[in-house]
Amino acid sequence: MAKILIAEDDTSLGMSLQFTLESEKHVVELVADGLEALDRLKLYPYELVILDVDLPGLSGFEVARQFRDCRGAIPILMLTGKTTINDKASGFDAGADDYLTKPFDMRELLMRINALLRRPSVYAGNVIEGRGISLDTSTRIAHKGSDKIELTAKEFELLEFLMKRPDQYFSVDDLLDQIWTSESESSELAARQLIRRLRKKIETEGEEPVIVTSKGLGYKFKA
Repeated sequence: MAKILIAEDDTSLGMSLQFTLESEKHVVELVADGLEALDRLKLYPYELVILDVDLPGLSGFEVARQFRDCRGAIPILMLTGKTTINDKASGFDAGADDYLTKPFDMRELLMRINALLRRPSVYAGNVIEGRGISLDTSTRIAHKGSDKIELTAKEFELLEFLMKRPDQYFSVDDLLDQIWTSESESSELAARQLIRRLRKKIETEGEEPVIVTSKGLGYKFKA
């Protein structure tokens, strides 16, 4: 699961991309304007951005260039109908990590995205393990020891996010930014309730907590 921003002004293609990625359990936001895409990249944490080159307001090239100038480091996948080597060179010069020419097969898009998301990954393969807990991100099944843990989609996403980043603290606001879309009306209370429910499912009374709370720092998965 990753939080992904799509900037695509073709409504049909944008919605198709969003549906495909959400089917893969990603948290996806869709915008149709380059200026809005840049604003979101500056305000919210994402793990990947998909940029159409020919965006209104600000081109995909310029969004990528300004984002990199602000030290934005997440992977950028550019989409374009332009096929010349000079166009591709312009994209890479602006800071793109990969380039996909329209029309394309959604399977190829998913392969490119998975490759980009693996680059900074802190785990190998589809299974994340720690503290006796294992998460299979392909089947969305969780176990503690040999026992299956019944998790809701949001509980799974929260545990996956924390387990991929062991011993790093995240505030409630951080978790709201990462687990929910920016348009979501979810509140601090909703996030705390989600954490409380997850703890009940993965922690055993008398054992050291799996999710640790520190005042002023937030929550972390204790490796």
